[in-house]
Amino acid sequence: MSNNLTRRVDPLEDFFRGFFVRPVDFGGGALASAGGEAPQMRVDVKETSSGYEVHAELPGMKKEDIHVHIDGPVVSITAERKQEKEVKEGEKVLRTERYFGKVSRSFQLGQEIDEEKASARFSDGVLELSLPKKAEAQAKRLSID
Repeated sequence: MSNNLTRRVDPLEDFFRGFFVRPVDFGGGALASAGGEAPQMRVDVKETSSGYEVHAELPGMKKEDIHVHIDGPVVSITAERKQEKEVKEGEKVLRTERYFGKVSRSFQLGQEIDEEKASARFSDGVLELSLPKKAEAQAKRLSID
């Protein structure tokens, strides 16, 4: 007798797979000497009938160091904080606990994004993305002459 089991897949499981991913490419240098941990990019995603709203916390980042890439339903956010090399004469750095390096997150949404209508805004350390859903192709009925 054969035992055939069917596994049910939770649609939310597919949505969250890859969503709760830790930042990658931590750099090293100042981070290792400070003994601190790399910051996590905190992300909230909300779905509406017409699209998705994403809020990503990126404190201390500059707008020009944040990049968003959309490929169909996949959204990737990458940000890099560069270490300032300014040390004044006679000054000695005793300890640095600020994080410098790259942090990134990628996640897949339930539907493709309309890149042409997507928008991004960065204010007070929070990146806000407005990602409209791409209209699904409607089946076309051909008339026969």
